[in-house]
Amino acid sequence: MENIVHTTTSSILALSLALGTASAHAADAALPRLKLDPARTTVSGLSSGAYMAHQVHVAFSDHVAGTALIAGGPYHCADGKLETALARCMTPAEGKGPQVKALAQHAAEAAKAGRIAPLSGLAGDAVLVLHGKADKTVGESLSRDTAALYRELAPKAKLHEDLARGFTHTFPTESAGASCETATAPYVGKCGFDAAGAIFADLYGKPPHAAKDAGGELRSFDQDAFRPAGADAFLGAKGYLYVPKACADGKTCALHVAFHGCQQNADTIGETFVKDAGYNRWADAYGVVVLYPQTRATMAPLNPKGCWDWWGYGGEAYDTRDGVQMRAVAAMADALGAPLK
Repeated sequence: MENIVHTTTSSILALSLALGTASAHAADAALPRLKLDPARTTVSGLSSGAYMAHQVHVAFSDHVAGTALIAGGPYHCADGKLETALARCMTPAEGKGPQVKALAQHAAEAAKAGRIAPLSGLAGDAVLVLHGKADKTVGESLSRDTAALYRELAPKAKLHEDLARGFTHTFPTESAGASCETATAPYVGKCGFDAAGAIFADLYGKPPHAAKDAGGELRSFDQDAFRPAGADAFLGAKGYLYVPKACADGKTCALHVAFHGCQQNADTIGETFVKDAGYNRWADAYGVVVLYPQTRATMAPLNPKGCWDWWGYGGEAYDTRDGVQMRAVAAMADALGAPLK
């Protein structure tokens, strides 16, 4: 038993370290009710955040209009098993990755059973799949598998693959963050590429005007208020919300949910991701409110790097509408005025 526990602990630590990346002051506010267009809700994420964004899109596709995924694999890749996640959903050997048709069949069965939204909700959605050529943490094949799964589930989705850029396992920016050449905290890298701008362009089209410095308000809010039926969703005490001034003043805006990667939560890197990834200035240009939910590191279940749950540490329903983190995020969106179910 000791050897089994040691092996499992080491595996989870390896997974958490691999998927890499903020906040310490007390949560002090509630989410505001805003005037949002529920038909324009979108999601995005990096690494474990990409897996999470993908899960949210598939599970709530009747209310989510598109997604952008950086260095993440296909829906249900881990099959609820840590060992599977490590073996085929990180850097699988050639021919050892997930079987896309089997994953598509699983999604079809989950939709039929009502665990996720009908797959028809994916039709026509914008999907951007990004992966850096220098990424050694998550294999490029996983992003290709994600695109292939969308082709299986939603042939009419507006799929855009961008896999030729040279960045590492990081969130690329024009000039903010650490060096683009190494995958290190805060996992926001100066890559000469504005990923946030590319994400918004794919999801919302051409902006009405060029992005300037963010002029809205970045707020913190109490995430404990969104525990589903009081259950622990393994989230930090506080999350973040960026509200452009026009949206605060009553303009009808859209909602975008941005999921950080492992070791990229506020408890680990402060507000670097929520301030420097580049979403906020584009949010002003497009009229989009940005929700930044935050995980927390835990030892039971063992998730010391604060990854989003894409392998089942929060229960077997982790990637369905009944998943505890999925329900918490849905409750946040509902509170803001853009319900996911």
